[in-house]
Amino acid sequence: MDTNISKEKRESLVNKINQIEQFITASPQDENTSRLLSYIADIKNDIKGKKFGIVYEKHKEAIDEILENNTPILVEDKDLYINNDGQMNFLIEGDNLASLNLLEKTHKGAIDLIYIDPPYNTGSKTWKYNNDYVDSNDMYKHSKWLSMMSERLAKCKKLLTPKGVLICAIDENEVATLKLLLEEIFGEGYEYVCVTIVHNPRGIQGKNFSYTNEFAYFVIPKGEKIIGGRKISEEEIDWRNLRDNGGESLRSDARNCFYPIITDGEKIVGFGDVLYDEAIHPKQCEKIDDLYYIYPIDIKGIERKWRYARQTVENIQNLLRVKKNKNTYEIELGKTFGTYRTVWIDSRYDSNEYGKKIINHLVPESPFDFPKSLWNVYDCLYAVIADKKNAIVLDFFAGSGTTGHAVMKLNAEDDGNRKFILCTNNENNICRDVTYERVKRVIQEEDYKASLKYMKVDFVPISDQLYYEYADELLKHTKELIELENGIDIDTSNEVAIILTDQELDEFISHIPAECKAIYLGLDVLPTKEQEDLFKKKNIKTSVIPDYYYKDMEG
Repeated sequence: MDTNISKEKRESLVNKINQIEQFITASPQDENTSRLLSYIADIKNDIKGKKFGIVYEKHKEAIDEILENNTPILVEDKDLYINNDGQMNFLIEGDNLASLNLLEKTHKGAIDLIYIDPPYNTGSKTWKYNNDYVDSNDMYKHSKWLSMMSERLAKCKKLLTPKGVLICAIDENEVATLKLLLEEIFGEGYEYVCVTIVHNPRGIQGKNFSYTNEFAYFVIPKGEKIIGGRKISEEEIDWRNLRDNGGESLRSDARNCFYPIITDGEKIVGFGDVLYDEAIHPKQCEKIDDLYYIYPIDIKGIERKWRYARQTVENIQNLLRVKKNKNTYEIELGKTFGTYRTVWIDSRYDSNEYGKKIINHLVPESPFDFPKSLWNVYDCLYAVIADKKNAIVLDFFAGSGTTGHAVMKLNAEDDGNRKFILCTNNENNICRDVTYERVKRVIQEEDYKASLKYMKVDFVPISDQLYYEYADELLKHTKELIELENGIDIDTSNEVAIILTDQELDEFISHIPAECKAIYLGLDVLPTKEQEDLFKKKNIKTSVIPDYYYKDMEG
């Protein structure tokens, strides 16, 4: 016999409330009885509500109160604009809930991948809620974390494309609650995969265990084949089998490792003979009949050796790829299209070696003690968007900016045009002095073809005002939203135009740029039928601002 005791208790309670409701209904009616009936209806709805799922105390954040009486806007800090060609990226400084409200206006259903590394809620005073640290003694530390995350995850779900993926990093403190929260918000239409990543091989000693790993939850639309080919890690190759042959080492003589690798510039097509005579060693790459013969000569002209002996290198040809780095060629492990495993072990995930040391090199004044390994984030992104060269990636817990760094690195490797949007607060000047500085210095050091706009969240008061009373103020800040939505700098792009007067419209009509895809018209601009027909003929989208971004506020 299957008896649902909780259900029986709820039904018994509802029956008792119904009796109270009947008694009040039969009594003389006045304002008090009407109010009581309203209260009873609310109570019944709550009781009949959620039957299963995660239960926690909901808390109100300071930003919630701000958003009740203000609407967020963006203001660009033009002094921080980085123009280095390539894709246009955005860094938004401010509370990420306000940033998500704005992104809901510009990127609803448009984000291909959201990667976030939220506060881990360790209780060690590393996370503030309403300006107070949440420590291990806080009786509501889990509820506060869930309240904070639930609002943001609900909004980020709306931003994903139908095949969009969310990746959320977490550790043991909230991994269990995160899974329940994700299932509650995203529902049955998604697959939830928890990947274990060894990010601290030395371990952090607890009372009973030494913690070496964290987790990454992949939230993937159910039924979709989205995760693509994975990179081969050093640990996955049996170097002994490549080195040995029947017990006899094929690299007993290091001279076996000096030979040319032949490429057509994009892929490896073969291998030349070993050059034992050092006197005939070439000092640079040779081109013969449209093929390039690459020797292990470093950028300073010093002879090196390939790691793989000539006798065995053909066995791993399918794992190698050629990469042109400025004026030199590099040979590295490529990718295979095998299935990703749910445990990732690679020395590159070490947060100290490839996280802290990288950020300390780029931004020595960084306050981050244990930032994410660049390769940890890179491989998470690679799994989802390796074959999506125009993907849009969002990180609304951007921190030290590792996600932006990883996107640019991936673009540089395959000539991609992926764009990133980073959101973070500016507590202790983190956004300005760390996130921005890292992106800027990576672009400079690596000469990545990437540009960046720095936006700040601000607010326009709306309480006790009708929409038309502050519409003009919102209009002053729609340029930033237009740039964010279209991934452009309006001042230098012909793809989009803002027209605020009939005179500007007439001038625009007389010389419409061939690249124009969209125009944004001010409230007072009224195109003629002929002008509207012309826009349709040229497939130019027209929108009225600020209404286009603030439809929800017009009523």
